[in-house]
Amino acid sequence: MPFNIPNSLTWARIALIPLFVGIFYLPESWMAVTHRNELATLFFVVAAVTDWFDGYLARALKQTSAFGAFLDPVADKLMVAAALIVLVQLARVDAIIAVVIIGREITISALREWMARVGRSASVAVAYVGKLKTAAQMAAIPLLLFDAPVLSFDVRLLGSILIYIAAALTLWSMGYYLHRALPLLTQHDAEQ
Repeated sequence: MPFNIPNSLTWARIALIPLFVGIFYLPESWMAVTHRNELATLFFVVAAVTDWFDGYLARALKQTSAFGAFLDPVADKLMVAAALIVLVQLARVDAIIAVVIIGREITISALREWMARVGRSASVAVAYVGKLKTAAQMAAIPLLLFDAPVLSFDVRLLGSILIYIAAALTLWSMGYYLHRALPLLTQHDAEQ
């Protein structure tokens, strides 16, 4: 396990998860709801920025590693799943949306693992629709966490619209990846 700056940032992102979730379990006498929302939003945005930054640094410093390639998406999925579960508990996201997004992540991760085992991981490389899905959810989640108007602009409404768009893109991207893998899945079954 190489210990370098990009991997350290990824570990820091994972370490933020219990802090991020724990904020919402503090007694209200310790921290008002609006301050919890603001701090949780800040933690999530910092995590999202470090996600971009650790990838940039890994390439710029030539510190890419197989372990970093494994850990980075795990950290992303854990942070998004934690945020969605918190948002469901706060009644800011419908449970079905969280199930769709988290279920897709589990399904595609398993698919990618299987494809790597059969030497065909390039068949399920990240597609543009997957990037759009990530962008929509990474914009929606902070808006839903913040949950307060900004200059009379309804941040929660925009976040809700974006999370529904993210869910639709999630289903589309899952269909895309499964469609790409289907010939290999059926071929592998036929060979068995």
